[in-house]
Amino acid sequence: MSETSRVVRLESFGGPEVLRLREVAASQAGPGELRVRVSAAGLNPMDWIMVADAATATRFGLNLPAGFGTDYAGMVDQVGAGVTGFAPGDRVFGGALSRAVADFVVVKAAGDTAANEAHHTPDEVDDRTAATLAIAGRTAAAALAVVDPGPGDTVLIGGAGGGVGVFTVQLARLAGARVIGTGSATSADFLRGLGAEPVTYGTGLADRVRAVAAGRVDAAIDLHGTETASAARELGVPAERICTIAAQLDGVPAANGANAPAGALAEIAGLIAAGRLRVPIAAGFPVEQIRTAVELQAGRHVPGKIVIDLGRRQGRLRRTP
Repeated sequence: MSETSRVVRLESFGGPEVLRLREVAASQAGPGELRVRVSAAGLNPMDWIMVADAATATRFGLNLPAGFGTDYAGMVDQVGAGVTGFAPGDRVFGGALSRAVADFVVVKAAGDTAANEAHHTPDEVDDRTAATLAIAGRTAAAALAVVDPGPGDTVLIGGAGGGVGVFTVQLARLAGARVIGTGSATSADFLRGLGAEPVTYGTGLADRVRAVAAGRVDAAIDLHGTETASAARELGVPAERICTIAAQLDGVPAANGANAPAGALAEIAGLIAAGRLRVPIAAGFPVEQIRTAVELQAGRHVPGKIVIDLGRRQGRLRRTP
């Protein structure tokens, strides 16, 4: 019997209801490639945004049938011809664009983008944590590179408790900056735990930030829309020290994970291994509960990251060609 792989697949574009768990023939590693047996996959907003409709999917180069999820962690089990630096049994993490929620993923050994990459996982970092790093870590690093926080700076971060926010807050703090983070009233203690001073989002944000910051804000990162960026402008933050990732505002730089500095993921993994940065995992779900996990993540009110566990197979699935 040929080797098979569970995969989360879409045969039509839409919301969580279109996600299907299927069993297909397992892909094989070709020249320059690695095959990874996935143990955990992290979810990100871009996962479901990419497949919400055909037009958006096309922008990302996705066609039906499509896979789902980008962040993964696991162990190398096949090495293609010409690959150096990796061997079967190596623990790795990285990105596999819209195909990570599967028992096996095939990626380029020399890939260097979240769409197709592998990095060695430090011994001190577990797979569930490593599976949260590719998209959020790259995006946080890219945004911070735009505003360049340092000692003495006060940085306003919108959406500070989300999947990207937990990295952005901590990395800004490690750079020596004071951080004010926006969130819901119920997220205040969580934000304090990350090192941010919490303020609630919504109408009057600039006034609340002004009161906490004693009138001074040097830089701002908006991880949700434009509310935080607009408040930063009202507070006198120069446009070049404001950054958005999920929306555009005239005159304000935008960033995404593709703009992350070289070596950003390795640096973040090293900080986690050294105990200097932590990744709060809000919830983990078996792959059989993928729809429930995506519905929770898509609500945008979960503090930290959501992870899909692929370590155990539960029963037989319908096989598809």
